[in-house]
Amino acid sequence: MFKGFQHNAIARDLVMKRTLTNGKSLQFVYTGHTKAEYHVPGNSILGNTDGAPPVAEKTITIDDLLISSAFVYELDETLAHYELRGEISKKIGYALAQKYDRLIFRAIAKGARQASPITKSGFVEPGGTQIRVGTNNQASDAYVPASLINAFYDAAAALDEKGVSSEGRVAVLNPRQYYELIQGVGSNGLINRDTQGTALQSGNGIIEIAGIKIYKSMNIPFFGSYGTKYGSASATNPGVTSPGNVGSFVGETAEDGRASVTGINNNYGNASDFANSCGLIFQKEGAGVVESIGPQVQITSGDVSVVYQGDVILGRLAMGADFLNPAACVELIAGAATGSTGNAAFGTTYPANA
Repeated sequence: MFKGFQHNAIARDLVMKRTLTNGKSLQFVYTGHTKAEYHVPGNSILGNTDGAPPVAEKTITIDDLLISSAFVYELDETLAHYELRGEISKKIGYALAQKYDRLIFRAIAKGARQASPITKSGFVEPGGTQIRVGTNNQASDAYVPASLINAFYDAAAALDEKGVSSEGRVAVLNPRQYYELIQGVGSNGLINRDTQGTALQSGNGIIEIAGIKIYKSMNIPFFGSYGTKYGSASATNPGVTSPGNVGSFVGETAEDGRASVTGINNNYGNASDFANSCGLIFQKEGAGVVESIGPQVQITSGDVSVVYQGDVILGRLAMGADFLNPAACVELIAGAATGSTGNAAFGTTYPANA
C-alpha cells in the first residue's frame, strides 16, 4: 500500500511538510520586511522606529481521518490464480495518494488568489498571482504551447519580482498540456532538459522552462474537473474529444471541499471556484501539509477473520493542507480574465482561512 501511495503522490515532496505529534493544528508565522536606518549618536537602539518587521500567523488544521478499505474474502483468495491482496493494497494506496494530491493542489490554487496576511501600513507583503494563458475567451488556449511558454516566463518574472526563491520552483500541468509542450518546444535552446528521448514523456520534472521544473498530474483542478475535461469548446471547456471508454474516474468533477463538508476542517473551495483553472506554478514555500498519521495499512486477523472468513485491508492517513506564502503561488487560467467569477479569492479569513 505504501509503495502505491509513494509512487502516485507527487505533491508531498513539492511543498513544506510537517509532522504533528500532539494537537490538531499547527501554526506558521509570517514575518514581513523591515528597513535599515541610520543610528543617531547617543540614541538608544530599541528596534526600528516604524515597529517593523510586522508578524502574522497562519493555522493549518488536521482534517478527519482519511481511509480507503476493502474486504478480501478468503475463498476468493483461494480460488484466484493471482495475488489478490497485493493488488488491492496497491489500489488503496492510489486512492489515498489521489486525495492527498488533490487537496494540496487546490490549496495552492487558493493561495494564488490571496493577498498577504501582512497588512501593516507601509509594509504590505506581496500576495499570490493569477496568469491568463492566451487572450481569447476560449479554454482551448490552455493547450497552445506558445501561450503556455509565455505564461511560464510571466510566472517566473512575477516570482522574481516578489522575492520568491528560485530554488524549488515547479509547475504541474495535465498530461495533454505536458505533451503539447514537448511537441511545441522541440529543440528550443531556451528549454532545459535533464535527458533526451522517451524519458521526456515521464512528466517527472525532466523539462524546465525559466528554471521551473514541469510535472504532469491528473489531480490538478482543471476547468472545474480533475486532470482533464471533454466536450464542446467554450470558455470553461477546452473542447478536447474524449478518447472513448474513459470510465467513471477520468475527468471527475471537483467535489465540494469547503470546511462545511463533514470531515474537512480546512477550506479547499468548491468546484465552481476552479471554473477556468488550468495549471499551477509554485515554489516549495507556497503551501504546507501537516500530517498527524502518515500513510499506514492495517489488516484484521484472529477471531475477526474466523467470524467473517476474510480480512479487511485498511489504508489510512490524517493530514491537512493549505497555502503558506501566497507570493510563491501562481495559478494559470484560460478563457476568462483573472479574478473573474469562478476565479476569485475564497477563504480569506486569517489565520484559519475558513
